[in-house]
Amino acid sequence: MPKALIAEDEPLLAETLAAELKAVWPAVEIVARAGDGVSAVEKALALLPDVLFLDIRMPGLTGLDAAQQVAERWPAGRRTPEVVFVTAYDQYAVDAFEHAAVDYLLKPVERGRLERTVERLEKRLAPSTGEASPPADLQRLIGEIRQAMGQGTPASGGLRVIRAAVGNAVRLIPIEEVFYFQATDKYVNVVTADGEALLRASLKELTDQLDPERFWQIHRGTVVNVSEVRAAVRDRLGRLSVQLKSRTELLPVSRQYADRFKQM
Repeated sequence: MPKALIAEDEPLLAETLAAELKAVWPAVEIVARAGDGVSAVEKALALLPDVLFLDIRMPGLTGLDAAQQVAERWPAGRRTPEVVFVTAYDQYAVDAFEHAAVDYLLKPVERGRLERTVERLEKRLAPSTGEASPPADLQRLIGEIRQAMGQGTPASGGLRVIRAAVGNAVRLIPIEEVFYFQATDKYVNVVTADGEALLRASLKELTDQLDPERFWQIHRGTVVNVSEVRAAVRDRLGRLSVQLKSRTELLPVSRQYADRFKQM
């Protein structure tokens, strides 16, 4: 029975991935979950799973850092684990994974994409695939990813397309069509002219990939497309809000970000 470890710092996202994985790969045993990179390394070395599903952006250690440490400390003579990196709409990271021929999943994880990943994993884990790979193989692949990711930045200066859920469908939303992002619980609402869609990632994870010249954080839970801002207005109590060109709601601006609108 193949064993897997899931490392994801968002509990709901970890639960979703675990459920989807069991649905498409009934034979797999999920031996552990980790909420940060350090725990992922410790549990991987203690339990020696066959597959690691590593979120790229985790506290403590990134998914790449965790995979690197696992490779360096893996027991000699034992087959190194297969690694599947999980990322939230970072096209540049995806390009790097493809360059190194490493498996990856995009959030939200799609059933069809996960099924294809599982098919590849089953083939590589089958006894007929040959002898165990030395730890240097995993280290080499991680090195290739790091090199590919260090060759520059996306030409656009940030994320280009958002993949967000609307009901049971997944919409591809060009970044310029987004009015604003607003955090709700563990997810993010993506607000456009066509309504709202759900992004299954944290706002912090998202903002790390946005062009800071185009998207401004105005509140702990809100990031706005600057080109959609009509004005910044104050109410009778002096509280600042952003007025949009194409929406009627006002978006509160916290004191931390008020300086951005001094000249408006």
